[in-house]
Amino acid sequence: MSRSSPHPIQLQSMGPQDALVPLSPPPAIQNPSSNPWASQCGPPPWSLSCLLALQHILVLASLLCASHLLLLQSLPPGELSYSPAQLLASSLFSCGVSTTLQIWIGSRLPLVQAPSLQFLDPALVLTSQKLPLATQTPGNSSLVLRLCGGPGCHGLGLWNTSLREVSGAVVVSGLLQGTLGLLGVPGHLFSHCGPLVLAPSLVVAGFSAHREVALFCSTHWGLALLLILLMVVCSQHLGSCQLPPCPWSPASNSSPHTPIPVFRLLSVLMPVACVWIISALLGLRIIPPELSTSPEAPWVWLPHPAEWDWPLLTPRALAAGISMALAASTSSLGCYALCGQLLQLPSPPPHACSRGLSLEGLGSVLAGLLGSPVGTASSFPNVGTVSLIQAGSRRVVHLVGLLCMGLGLSPRLAQLLTTIPLPVLGGMLGVTQAVVLSTGFSSFHLADIDSGRNVFIVGFSIFMALLLPRWLREAPVLLTTGWSPLDVLLRSLLTEPIFLAGLLGFLLENTIPGTRLERGLGQGLPSPFAAQEAQLPQKFREKAAKEYELPFPIQNLRPYIPQPLRCLCPLPEDPGNQEGGPSEPGETADLLPGFGEQCPESRRELGSQ
Repeated sequence: MSRSSPHPIQLQSMGPQDALVPLSPPPAIQNPSSNPWASQCGPPPWSLSCLLALQHILVLASLLCASHLLLLQSLPPGELSYSPAQLLASSLFSCGVSTTLQIWIGSRLPLVQAPSLQFLDPALVLTSQKLPLATQTPGNSSLVLRLCGGPGCHGLGLWNTSLREVSGAVVVSGLLQGTLGLLGVPGHLFSHCGPLVLAPSLVVAGFSAHREVALFCSTHWGLALLLILLMVVCSQHLGSCQLPPCPWSPASNSSPHTPIPVFRLLSVLMPVACVWIISALLGLRIIPPELSTSPEAPWVWLPHPAEWDWPLLTPRALAAGISMALAASTSSLGCYALCGQLLQLPSPPPHACSRGLSLEGLGSVLAGLLGSPVGTASSFPNVGTVSLIQAGSRRVVHLVGLLCMGLGLSPRLAQLLTTIPLPVLGGMLGVTQAVVLSTGFSSFHLADIDSGRNVFIVGFSIFMALLLPRWLREAPVLLTTGWSPLDVLLRSLLTEPIFLAGLLGFLLENTIPGTRLERGLGQGLPSPFAAQEAQLPQKFREKAAKEYELPFPIQNLRPYIPQPLRCLCPLPEDPGNQEGGPSEPGETADLLPGFGEQCPESRRELGSQ
């Protein structure tokens, strides 16, 4: 075994060969003791890409089961005219479509689109205020769903109405999110979000799933702790250990023998497989009855709108949809900034943020039309996985999208994800959320954290974002206005901790006086991480900015794009358009930091020309 070098290597595009070459590290911007964010001389092999994609599928399964299980448990007792596996399949299919579009013409970052927990709180508020008959204790674990025996079943009104109304709220949230993206609103707001806005949002995002993690892990703390221990050992203690060189050639001119830190790269897959096998050997079948395997789940199924019925659009669904859109948009913008920071790219430009949120809205509209009760958004746990294994690749995320669409076409295969024991899902979600939390804390160093102004903004934003949702859950009668849609809107918005942290941080950051250096905005650079980016070489910034550009065929259509939608395209004066021309479809299509730092010197010289 060998130890990887602690010195990071930056990335530079080489051409249409889908490869990245290392440059000399910029001086004085990296901590030598930090984990390396190095680049492989080319994209990962297909075998390794499939394993990395499978890891992301497992993390996505934790969100999928958490959102659907908690929502189904909040609904009134009743019967289902279809298998719950079809709900999971429709969500997976919409996630796969949204992920593929996001990589192709969206933000272009290796982000997995998943059923976001930001849709869960508004959905729970919507279902809890449906009818007096539907009012019950949230999270009642004794609720068991029963499948309707025939096509002419009756007594499904409460179930169908509740799910249709939640699906209608998802459609509304997608339409609103897509409209805001097309108007360029997210990109404009993101340019005013410094570290004191993004860092509290990331910290709160790390805390936001603690209830779901505790609920899943409490089903068997022994398995949950074992999984967490194995993930920590593989990713941290054995993270720099590399297996002997493997005989594969990552690029045409690079060395055919490259050591791979397999323990770190597979620090999710290997622990999950071990604990899953141990659970099976011990006979522990910790699977919720709400999502248990049903013989009615078909093997092959083509998701299409109005499979069961059209989404129900009501004033209450409209109110819940607005809160879903605002919370999901805030969460996704934080994901964009976090992913770009982890991959050592410049912060996403406004056009990339607007395109990304527009396509996320399209994914939520598709999910709602397919009958899914949860929309799609950029997944914080999957970004946490990228940080944990220190590897991000567009090829891997493309495979995740294809796998999700494949699982969405077979509800019986999608049901396999629910056979993962609940403590395993909770352990995965807990570790990845903890990484997001720590990354949020690490972002504070970009601003002057010793400033009294900044200390107040950080503390007030985080504390109030965690306090208000708990306060309203303890005393919901405080927001009873007498008009149900307004009650749903206020309760939904004020129980979204990520939205509250982003809103409070944005208002305080942009209203309390402070110098640009104090706020972490650098010297005249309007970028959230400008203080860090200002130390990068100009050539690297220009090359890295191309990562957010549209693919070459789409760029040819830029003159035909209507003027109101030009906010979705890079401006002519953007750094990505100043040097080197448009990027080819295969150029920089993969980012795989973390292993294989050795490339031939001739290749390095070629990349610097």
